[in-house]
Amino acid sequence: MVTASAPGWTFLSNHGHVLVSLAADPDVRIRDIAAQVGITERAVQMIVADLTAAGHVRRERIGRRNRYTVVPDASFRHPLEEHLTVGAFLALVLDRPNRP
Repeated sequence: MVTASAPGWTFLSNHGHVLVSLAADPDVRIRDIAAQVGITERAVQMIVADLTAAGHVRRERIGRRNRYTVVPDASFRHPLEEHLTVGAFLALVLDRPNRP
């Protein structure tokens, strides 16, 4: 959750924060991600669409809900980080073994 005393910038973009939220809880609701990251639900929807289109996340419809699966072998897009996989990054951020 973003607080009033938070700095004006962060090391991770909103895309990074959404990815971490999806990896932490594959059944998380868009509304809950929006509250955690501090952005609108529509912004989260657009970011999830970006991550899905890029092959970083898979979305599965289960009844009326979605379940999100992070693709751990996907690489970062920027040339400075393209040697990193999403799974390695999430293992570091979420402090668990090298898997999302």
